[in-house]
Amino acid sequence: MISRVGVGIIGFGTVGTGVAKILLQNAALISRRVGVPIEIVRIADLDVTRDRGLTLPPGLLTTDAKQILTDPSIDIVVELIGGCDIAKRIILESIAAGKHVVTANKALLALHGEEIFAAASRTGVDLGFEASVGGGIPVIQALREGLAANTIQSIYGIINGTANYILSRMTHEGQSFETVLDEAKQAGYAEADPTFDVAGIDSAHKLAILVALAYGTSVNFKDVYTEGITHITPLDIAYAKEFGCTIKLLGIAKLVGNEVEARVHPTMLPSSSPIAQVEGVYNAIQLVGDAVGDVVLYGRGAGSMPTGSAVVSDVIAIARNLLKGAVGRVPPASFHQDQRRPLRMRPMEEISSLYYLRFMVLDRPGVLSQIAGELGRCGISISSVLQQGRREGQTVPVVIKTHTATERDVQTALRAINRMAFISEPTTLIRVEGKDE
Repeated sequence: MISRVGVGIIGFGTVGTGVAKILLQNAALISRRVGVPIEIVRIADLDVTRDRGLTLPPGLLTTDAKQILTDPSIDIVVELIGGCDIAKRIILESIAAGKHVVTANKALLALHGEEIFAAASRTGVDLGFEASVGGGIPVIQALREGLAANTIQSIYGIINGTANYILSRMTHEGQSFETVLDEAKQAGYAEADPTFDVAGIDSAHKLAILVALAYGTSVNFKDVYTEGITHITPLDIAYAKEFGCTIKLLGIAKLVGNEVEARVHPTMLPSSSPIAQVEGVYNAIQLVGDAVGDVVLYGRGAGSMPTGSAVVSDVIAIARNLLKGAVGRVPPASFHQDQRRPLRMRPMEEISSLYYLRFMVLDRPGVLSQIAGELGRCGISISSVLQQGRREGQTVPVVIKTHTATERDVQTALRAINRMAFISEPTTLIRVEGKDE
């Protein structure tokens, strides 16, 4: 008879502190929900002297992670150090030792998830990673259990709070990307090196995980098209408003026949849509199932306590399984390993979308007709045109919104147009989600 469940935490930074705080402060509540106490046996970190604002029982801290991996009283290892190499080794060694694992490491799962999923299934241990996508939003559980009856037709996600904070500020205040990014760093909403956030890489890591769970297929991270927000300007945001749209950095996945689209890029979407109204550092994920229809999950996508909440939810789920002898009840990757199927990841040039195109041109007669002519030659139909004011001989914006077109045709047209003498800078392209009118 199990009288308590032992936990070892490796990594005592922002999230690790949140996890420890929740397990200690909510210990009585968690014990009532599980049936036995969940106890922190050991916490490993390179720095065991820094004040985390948390009073720990004596003897918990160590600088040696091996004490956690080899301690038979520890049932669940919580990996929160980040990165790939050391974290991967810790997780695989924990699994090999028969310990259950909880991690928040989205980059590791996006790059090496298949190896880790297979190891957990082979060894018969549970693997929890709720905190890897969406912070405190329970989207992993939604895909693995709540929506298990559905074919997931599409996923639309704001899954990076830093990028959403920057775009929200740009939208409401009309400031440039560079200005808002500097202020976001000062406010602590952006890292000193924000590349992963603003280049879309963090969102792509998370989208790769969601695709693997939703469609029961392995995902090569390199197949996820990734584009960031660094080229978005207040001018584009202003034009988006004229079209009744808002620009967000979205992770988008769609099931198209037996193929999957997976892409991260700035997207114009109707300002009335639920996702468009998500502001600041908040995340939101819209899942569309064939039976359930639209489901929107919204909440804090990062932070010590929201992410800690997701980690502890996995610890509780595994503890419940241990008590009932039901380990492995839910496969790590949602589908049983022998039931997962390779699906073709549709290359970006094959996707279809509506497009916003902003051309910076020398204002002279015949410019619009030449642009329209090249678009027409590539089979691209124009939905609307915005051209404000005449300034003959000066550079002015010409904005075109297209009907549905394929990426390959649009890129072919832009290569030709960008070589035209009257084009003063490379054309800005933003994909548009919504109904073709």
